[in-house]
Amino acid sequence: MDEHKSPIRYGVIGTGMMGVEHIRNVAAVDGAIVTAVADPHPESIKRARRAVGTDVLLEEFSDHNEMLDSGLVDAVVIASPNHTHHQILLDVIAHPVHILMEKPLCATLGHCRDAVEAVTRSGHERVVWMGLEYRYMAPTQCLLAELATGAVGDVKMVAIREHRFPFLTKVDNWNRFSRNTGGTLVEKTCHFFDLMLQITQARPVRVFATGGQSVNHLDERYDGKTPDILDNAYVVVDFDDDSRGMLDLCMFAEASVNEQEIVVTGDVGKMEAMVTESKLRIGKRADGQHVVNTHEIRHEGIKHVGLHHGSSYLEHVDFVAAIRSGSPPAVTLMDGLRSAAIGFAAHRSIDSGLPVLMSELSELDGFDW
Repeated sequence: MDEHKSPIRYGVIGTGMMGVEHIRNVAAVDGAIVTAVADPHPESIKRARRAVGTDVLLEEFSDHNEMLDSGLVDAVVIASPNHTHHQILLDVIAHPVHILMEKPLCATLGHCRDAVEAVTRSGHERVVWMGLEYRYMAPTQCLLAELATGAVGDVKMVAIREHRFPFLTKVDNWNRFSRNTGGTLVEKTCHFFDLMLQITQARPVRVFATGGQSVNHLDERYDGKTPDILDNAYVVVDFDDDSRGMLDLCMFAEASVNEQEIVVTGDVGKMEAMVTESKLRIGKRADGQHVVNTHEIRHEGIKHVGLHHGSSYLEHVDFVAAIRSGSPPAVTLMDGLRSAAIGFAAHRSIDSGLPVLMSELSELDGFDW
């Protein structure tokens, strides 16, 4: 950073697990500093203080509006529970600060649309960035770069598998209920629908899904109610260029080598990104059966690995760079809406037992998305 430039002052709204993760990533970014945090839960504020460190001047607020009015921040990360995103984002939009919005955009599709329109109406010149950091995982970035060179030809199929551990415990157990999260296929897998959109560069037209709550959280009770979040699903997405994607989600599969695998097949060849192992496999049909080149992927520029293989750090590096240069965001709220919309359609398909046409999503009527 130019030594004459002041650091970008961050405020973090919501200092639970992801808020603290953002704080730790910002601390590793040159030219950025967390100067304020806001959360109504004292224990969350304490965790934020520990993450920032005692040698950094930090203002603590129980109300995010007080933080916004303080003049202490240039950029805000919204990392509060999903069902609070819409109102908090509207509050933040009213101030001329840069915004990094943690996924998913909102917990309802109508609120997602309203958020996009509200930012457009605000008129402030600023960076509004959607936190879909899975794009930044090193094997995924390499896969996307190879796709751009035509490594597999025209993309015909995308298969994404996430086999992982159950949802973690969060403040007041808010993430145990779909009414708060938007549903597992919005809360968790909007990342993967975003990647499908990036890989195919096409519009989704139809979604068919099946899923259930088979293992996790069945013996838990909160105010006498049993959690209703899905822990497994298959989702098939048809795109307007006749390509298709499939998501295979299992959240009781800790016994896995790779938490995430991304497979892209085209008319020329096939690629596989093994995210946990950090490998990329590339095969060309013309080379014959079983001929596959495996590449070990490393990203030397990551200063904080954190919970997401360094992707959150790289996300903040680009966010700060966009603020400095006045460039548009690489990941937009519209990307957040599109990825969430597929998840909402998938939940409706599970509920109805039928395919759902994206054109049937009434919340998007008359909206160019």
